[in-house]
Amino acid sequence: MRSRSTTQPKPSISDKPVPPKKEPDEPKRSAFLWFTLLVLLINGAYAVYHIQSESLPFPLTAEQAGKRGFSEVSAMKHVKYLTSLGPHPVSSDSLDLAIEYVHTVAEKIKKTAHWEVDVEVDLFHAETGTNLLSQGAFSGRTLLYSDLKHVVLRIVPKYLPEARENTILVSSHIDTVFSGEGAGDCSSCIAVMLELARGVSQWAHGFKSGVIFLFNTGEEEGLDGAHSFITQHPWSSTIRFAIDLEAVGIGGKSGIFQGGSAPWALDIFASVSKYPSAQITAQDLFLSGAIKSATDFQVYQEVAGLPGLDFAYSDNTAVYHTKNDKMKLLKPGSLQHLGDNMLAFLLHTAATSKLYEKTEYNETSDHNQAIYFDILGMYMVVYTQKLASMLHNSVIFQSLLILATSLAMGGRTGGISFLISLLTTFLTFVFSLSFSSIVAFLLPFLSPSPAPYIASPWLVIGLFGAPALVGALTGQHIGFVLLKGYIKKRNGVENLAKLEAERWLFKAGIVQWLVLLILGNYFKVGSSYLALFWLASPTVAYGLMEATLTPARSPRKLKVITLIVGIAAPVVVSTDIVVRVLGNLIGTIVRLDRNPGGAPVWLSNAIVAIYISVIICLMLVHLLSYIHLSGAKLPLVLSMAALLALSLGIVSTGVIPTFTDDISRTVNVVHVVDTTGNYIKAQEPLSYISLYSNTPGKLSREIESLKDEQFLCGHNNTIDFVTFTMNYGCLSYLDSKSGWTKSEIPTIQVESDSKTDGRETLISIDTKSATRWTLAINMEEVADFTLYVGSDEIVTTGNKTNIDGWHIIQFAGGKSSPTKFKIKVFWSSNSIQKVSESPYLLKLRADVLKLTPQAEKVLNKLPKWTSQFGKSTSPFNLAFLASLPVKF
Repeated sequence: MRSRSTTQPKPSISDKPVPPKKEPDEPKRSAFLWFTLLVLLINGAYAVYHIQSESLPFPLTAEQAGKRGFSEVSAMKHVKYLTSLGPHPVSSDSLDLAIEYVHTVAEKIKKTAHWEVDVEVDLFHAETGTNLLSQGAFSGRTLLYSDLKHVVLRIVPKYLPEARENTILVSSHIDTVFSGEGAGDCSSCIAVMLELARGVSQWAHGFKSGVIFLFNTGEEEGLDGAHSFITQHPWSSTIRFAIDLEAVGIGGKSGIFQGGSAPWALDIFASVSKYPSAQITAQDLFLSGAIKSATDFQVYQEVAGLPGLDFAYSDNTAVYHTKNDKMKLLKPGSLQHLGDNMLAFLLHTAATSKLYEKTEYNETSDHNQAIYFDILGMYMVVYTQKLASMLHNSVIFQSLLILATSLAMGGRTGGISFLISLLTTFLTFVFSLSFSSIVAFLLPFLSPSPAPYIASPWLVIGLFGAPALVGALTGQHIGFVLLKGYIKKRNGVENLAKLEAERWLFKAGIVQWLVLLILGNYFKVGSSYLALFWLASPTVAYGLMEATLTPARSPRKLKVITLIVGIAAPVVVSTDIVVRVLGNLIGTIVRLDRNPGGAPVWLSNAIVAIYISVIICLMLVHLLSYIHLSGAKLPLVLSMAALLALSLGIVSTGVIPTFTDDISRTVNVVHVVDTTGNYIKAQEPLSYISLYSNTPGKLSREIESLKDEQFLCGHNNTIDFVTFTMNYGCLSYLDSKSGWTKSEIPTIQVESDSKTDGRETLISIDTKSATRWTLAINMEEVADFTLYVGSDEIVTTGNKTNIDGWHIIQFAGGKSSPTKFKIKVFWSSNSIQKVSESPYLLKLRADVLKLTPQAEKVLNKLPKWTSQFGKSTSPFNLAFLASLPVKF
């Protein structure tokens, strides 16, 4: 008889009995030590930011720079003259003077150039043109221009003819918005280019490529200058590489914020620039649409298909397009920083044969896109997306392997502890976001201004940083208690459970960065390098100094050196960009409400609060895991509560003003002459002064200074400005009938209306004295249309996109621009003419660069801490509104 043998299953590692562990001493960490680490982190972060963003070179005089160098002192003379002209928008007399000045300086450069260098100066007059962009801030619009003037300067070696056919373009714009003198945007850029051209003219005899400097106009009206040059100027066909200089603030370091399509150019810039400054995070934000703006660089890429680099000043973004974009706010060394970098780059690039190689912009080649960032403004890292994907995949795979091994060794206890640690991460975010968001929501009720920290950004530390930190600590504390309770239940040892819980919280911080790296790698986000640093560095530090290879070994307190080594490199790499994004975010609040009164007053606070909470949860997660074995919890909560109370007290009493003479609230004054709805019934046009703000909040304080002007404010004063809607504002009819004449009112007339074989309507438009206007066409009623100037068809059929059912045409031009147009409308076969929903077929706003006496009176009475905000979609101080109804 065959006996049956029973085989016992081999116990797994996780099921092996663990010998009872001796109760260790109570694990303690000094509260003083934890606060010391916090202070060390804050001071280290500030030092990194100061070195990387605020350390500027010493401005050189002409004598110090020499004939071939760059002198900020010389460049500032150009800034001084251009800003002395005041605002110089398109069609203004002051812009003519600015163009004349740039042309005169260019002619002087021509006369003083090296004898083996040819310098050609062209005062280019652009013809009427049409600009259609498929992406960015101007998608869904047709941009028209006429009578624009540019100064073009070409520098080539005299005895190398082929250099004329292979050139580098350096471009910026002379024109400003109507509301500011444009010291930063972009007189500083023009000044740098003039000084660069002077220096390059002494070096170009050794070049293999020419350099073209384009001083364009019309950029502020929809990138018109760049488009007119690229599509009309004969030299444009020779350009192989484009550099655009811009500003979204004033001064500081000008860094690369677009340029991923030219890895070779980034490599050159990284190797030759004296003070490398570049962040792909800025490019990610710009291309994502989070920043509602555009630069000429888009035209050079999208229209001309050129690779290139886009530079911008980004300090003090709150002054952008306001009266405070003035020379006194330009930090010394700002122009020297950009000038030295650009001169080195141009000298090296123009002297090589790189431009003869294929450098076409290839939007579909994701693997060839470059990842780039600088470290402390001293060293720049550049590598391709292909290498980034390989590196990220490798780190992700290894991290997942280590995590899986750790969970396998920990068995069921380890798996559940891991899940609780993930819950802790979730709770950390939830409580942090909740605490800071509550303050963000309540702040408009506690302060005279909804966003009282604009002029003093450091206030957000107490207003949002303090509750966000307490919230993050609350979430972590709950997770620590849950982890400790579960682990103690499994092994019965209180103090060992505390030590094990601390370690799981540290590892949970690593896991959250692993998740971010996986997502960033999948979507090919350039800024994923930040997640790579925050994942790899703490993981390596923990593995070398803390990891145990068997569950039988008792855990110990996390070493302080583990934290320092783990976060040192990530802090160095990420601090600057984190602080700069926060600064730019706060600066943009002054113009956040694109449709005045359309956004909740707490929205700006919520955006800032959420950003700060996310940063605290991500960057302080490892430091917070060290707090649970110390006595620092209660002191931290009390100190943060005191900081929050102090900050709320400051903003509620108005001790520190929300706005100053240098940081203004945007308040636009427009004298409106409204003939909307007058097409059928002949009646007198409405005329009134409108007052609105793109900064969140009511206009109560502003109206106090206008008591005698009879303004009425509220949400019932809606004005359709075609490109945006004033949902909240103030209106006054006092003395509004003067300052304009009926002969200035634009007209819209139907010339013919044929219903044979599909309905077609020919409409004539006369904008009278306005050479800047915006027209909206109702695309729910219209299938297509064409636009004519005289007999020239400047807008053809096809490719009509729309924004909320309207196609927008923006026109801007010089004094000699045409003012009479004809539009042929091809009605949709599905036209239902719902007058109640879409009563207008066409909506027109015509802007006149004129300040009427009553508008001027209102402006002069406004507080000094207010400023008008200019942009391509905003009206000038005098605007005429007209329309054509669907049923005419």
